[in-house]
Amino acid sequence: MSIKIAPSILSADFADFGREIRAIEDQGADWVHVDVMDGHFVPNLTFGPPAVKAFRPHVKTVMDVHLMIAPVDPFIEAYAVAGADILTAHVEAGPHIHRTLQAIRGAGMKAGVALNPGTPAEAVAHVLDLVDLVCVMTVNPGFGGQSFIDMTGKVRQLRTMLGDRPVHIEIDGGVDPSTAPKVVAAGADVLVAGSAVFKGGSVAEPEVYGRNIAAIRSAAEGITGTVA
Repeated sequence: MSIKIAPSILSADFADFGREIRAIEDQGADWVHVDVMDGHFVPNLTFGPPAVKAFRPHVKTVMDVHLMIAPVDPFIEAYAVAGADILTAHVEAGPHIHRTLQAIRGAGMKAGVALNPGTPAEAVAHVLDLVDLVCVMTVNPGFGGQSFIDMTGKVRQLRTMLGDRPVHIEIDGGVDPSTAPKVVAAGADVLVAGSAVFKGGSVAEPEVYGRNIAAIRSAAEGITGTVA
């Protein structure tokens, strides 16, 4: 699979999301990552379905919505209506992840499952046939700008478990040009980056976003030799 760079708009200018989304896509983003937090499952509060619906007209690539909420099931349909392309739920967010993933797929979205740093790869062993993406958290979820926690062993284990399934392994947390090669070498192919993409740039200077995205991609492809 080619490397995908998915900037997290949690690091964007909250007063100018439309132009921020257009800027990162114009500058080479493959996906747009939306971090949904509820102040309960994680210690922060971000975007509900109305916000995601407002983002949708501006996203021309893939809207990758990461639910850091509990419970998940009551909100699946709302995020489907809002326009999520991929909806990811945490295995830790409830007792019935199999049912949750079935419901996400049933609502017409691609399904992702996320693992916190302290959760082993084995926790998703019996749902891999239901997912399009496994998100490996390389920070403890809840805030942007945290330092990378090395989960390369878990990534390697998941890639082996997946076998020939066409399932993405996404890395979320602390991704930058120094950490990207490590996780890609282990088997990841989707890199979520917030501050590493948005730092130093703005909608007035979007070329900075482009340079930041290119630096992450170049570092990652230096390991794989893959052209995105």
